[in-house]
Amino acid sequence: MKKNERGMTIIVKTVSRLVARIMLLFGLYVVLHGQVTHGGGFAGGVVMALVFILILMAFGKDGALKSFSRSAAVITAGIGLILLVIIALIGYVRGHFFANFLGPGWPFEFWSAGVIPFLNVAIGLVVLGCLYGIIVALTHFHSELHPEGHKQ
Repeated sequence: MKKNERGMTIIVKTVSRLVARIMLLFGLYVVLHGQVTHGGGFAGGVVMALVFILILMAFGKDGALKSFSRSAAVITAGIGLILLVIIALIGYVRGHFFANFLGPGWPFEFWSAGVIPFLNVAIGLVVLGCLYGIIVALTHFHSELHPEGHKQ
């Protein structure tokens, strides 16, 4: 490894690249199947945020910001919040705040949960963007306090 290269060893970086893809798929699975299995938007959002935190740990702050920038985190959280507001307002117009305007569906069917899958996606986006943004902010403040970095 070069002297000025940030992050961990090549082995950790290679394994992180492979594991990150699997973790991202699993996070999407948890978000999309939250109405029929354990999990949902929050748990899936945390798993997806952990993907980028793994990249942050393996490649350093610059490597993580190349894959998912601060502005992308803000946009992701913003899209999730806008989706939540839209779903809530459509339900409000239909009679109650966050009302199920898609109908109850059929038992044991995948799309039988009304608006819950859409709420899971919105919450997953909010959690992904906010949690990653918090971690990036904490690493930024840490680098401001300790500009010389970690000494080995």
